[in-house]
Amino acid sequence: MRPLVQEDLVELLPLTGAPNMWMFYTHDLSTITGITEWAQPAFRKERLQFVIIDKNTDLLIGSSAFGNISSRDSRLEIGWTWLGQQFQGIGINHQIKQLMLSHCFEVLDLERVEFKTDVLNRQARKALRNIGAIEEGVLRSHTLMTKNRRRDTLYFSILKNEWPQLKRENDW
Repeated sequence: MRPLVQEDLVELLPLTGAPNMWMFYTHDLSTITGITEWAQPAFRKERLQFVIIDKNTDLLIGSSAFGNISSRDSRLEIGWTWLGQQFQGIGINHQIKQLMLSHCFEVLDLERVEFKTDVLNRQARKALRNIGAIEEGVLRSHTLMTKNRRRDTLYFSILKNEWPQLKRENDW
């Protein structure tokens, strides 16, 4: 993983072509306009957006980010995650979350890491439960999605004191 740069958008675009990938996402990244708009908060330093790189091929395969950072509260959100369709369902997201969580708790020494997802996104909910994130609650009509749908947002978190056990349980 490394921080996103402007030149990455052209390389990422071929991974984003399936519009159904963006049903549970806040932007439709299948167009250059959509992916450029999605990347703007990263370029304005409002979040730290990473590209995910396949070590075997050095090709970009997706993205994830640290955002909603609160130094005072010692917390941040991991999100804005997506992988090209051919890289989904093979354990990459699990590995990425492990790297990011390790950095959050062992390097940044945070108290809390948050995640949020669409209540309709069963796959994301299952993945978050599988890493040991705790479901906290739903914010109704919280976020505007693609095609002007309003999303009910489900919050999850992992706390600093939970990290050692989750690390053991996940063999991280």
